[in-house]
Amino acid sequence: MMVPQPGNSELTRQFLSSVLSQRGPSALPYSEDVKWMIRQHLLALYDVYPSLNIKTSTFTHNDGRSVNLLHADGTVPMLYNGITYNIPVIIWLMESYPHHAPLVMVSPTPDMIIKRPHPFVDPSGVVKIPYLQSWIYPSSNLVELARSLSAHFGRDPPLYSQRRQSPSPTPSSNPYPNPSTSSSINSVNATPGVGPRPAIPPRMTPAVYPPPYSTSGGSIGGRMDDPSEVFRKNAVSKLVDTVHIDIMGLRKIREGEMEGLFNLQAVLRQRAEQLGKGLKEMQDEKEGLEQQLQMVLMNSDVMEAWLRDNEGKLGKLRGNIDVDEVFEPCDVLSQQMLECAASDLAIEDAIYALDKAAQEGVIPFDQYLRNVRLLSREQFFQRATGSKVRAAQMQAQVASMASRASHYAA
Repeated sequence: MMVPQPGNSELTRQFLSSVLSQRGPSALPYSEDVKWMIRQHLLALYDVYPSLNIKTSTFTHNDGRSVNLLHADGTVPMLYNGITYNIPVIIWLMESYPHHAPLVMVSPTPDMIIKRPHPFVDPSGVVKIPYLQSWIYPSSNLVELARSLSAHFGRDPPLYSQRRQSPSPTPSSNPYPNPSTSSSINSVNATPGVGPRPAIPPRMTPAVYPPPYSTSGGSIGGRMDDPSEVFRKNAVSKLVDTVHIDIMGLRKIREGEMEGLFNLQAVLRQRAEQLGKGLKEMQDEKEGLEQQLQMVLMNSDVMEAWLRDNEGKLGKLRGNIDVDEVFEPCDVLSQQMLECAASDLAIEDAIYALDKAAQEGVIPFDQYLRNVRLLSREQFFQRATGSKVRAAQMQAQVASMASRASHYAA
């Protein structure tokens, strides 16, 4: 795979576009929705700190898993005692980046040692500054992380050169130490754009970078620290710790508030579903009641029309009412239905009378059977005719209701 060379921004862009667009088994283990943000973070870091080279390498987790990850390998500058030094670091972008902070490690060369104890770097080289511990997605980014590394390393350098014995220089010897043998944190201990120079200004004793750390606290680099400077450093460190503690406390409070809001949102969503369901039921009930109202109105019209048609007839027959003429069919089908029903009931009464007569021995049994057979045959025809008339009446009623419904709808 193509690996961009330091200082070539266009190759870096092509490299990131290539590795982040791969699919299948060789794809990097980052979510598709954040790959564009990862690319932007790395390009912004490379533009500000070109000494950090963007690469992909195999990272082995503590449980033995190996995975191919992006990382920035190089140096970040720090200002210590008025001199700019470069600290070698590796910034690993883990699988959960950028939702979680990257893994930052210092990578000392063979002639360097990690300061012990150090407030932000453990003996294994893992960096734990407040910016990493308070990483917040999506506002946190790699550029601010590198700046925070420079600021913290400048207050308390994490790496020191080991002291080496060197022969006393002769008058003709070069007063500048050989860069290949002098102790340094990086092969290029200078700020970008400035040529190679010693770790500290040349002197006759072996150069160190940064000055060897003294656990006694009495001297650094052969001279006493200014008490005011020590007090200032301690105050700054204490202030940073206090601010970090306050930020973590505020973060916990805000996370609790957000959790409460999420729970409230779930309750409101559930209530909204219940209200929507109740509203739908009420709308369905309203439609059913409107249909019933239409039916009642149509039946009222039918009753009113019948009353208007029969009110005059009732006035004429008020003094002399014939029981057989009380009910008058409104049409031919009703007249035929009335005749069929009357014949059916009359035949039913006749058969009942024949049953009583046969039981009492008034008529012979053979005559009883003959009469019942004739009456049953007649009753069958009357009932069949009544069924056909009833079907015709239903069709006529449906047609009438359809015409009335169209009238009310209009």
